[in-house]
Amino acid sequence: MLIKLVDEVDVLEAYRYLQDPAAGGIDLFVGTVRNHAQGKEVVKLVFEGYAPMALKEMQKIAEAAQEQWPITKLVMLHALGEKAVGEPVVIMGVASAHRDAAFTACRFLIDELKKTVPIWKKEYYQDNSVWVNAHP
Repeated sequence: MLIKLVDEVDVLEAYRYLQDPAAGGIDLFVGTVRNHAQGKEVVKLVFEGYAPMALKEMQKIAEAAQEQWPITKLVMLHALGEKAVGEPVVIMGVASAHRDAAFTACRFLIDELKKTVPIWKKEYYQDNSVWVNAHP
């Protein structure tokens, strides 16, 4: 497993890690900063997290996924710090012998991360900013 909080999310690093001769399917979800939220134009986002707890929760989610699906390799990366519109901020990746397990497990990873991992974001708009839970 590759589980990290990072300054910059590296899509190529995640893909290279997931490559395995036993894997017939690799599913890679990349979450990026979009240009709008709450009906306003987003200028940038800032992510903060409590690293010890976040990594512990990410590990628990990964282990739960491995218990449910035949996963060959797994990646969970989340960026902290300031991110511009279009930048990747989160990557979930799963390699498995078959695509169905890869798709299903990858969806589980991102959904569970959003529910439990202590990471927050501050959305910056043209006229103000607001802290929100990154994963409501």
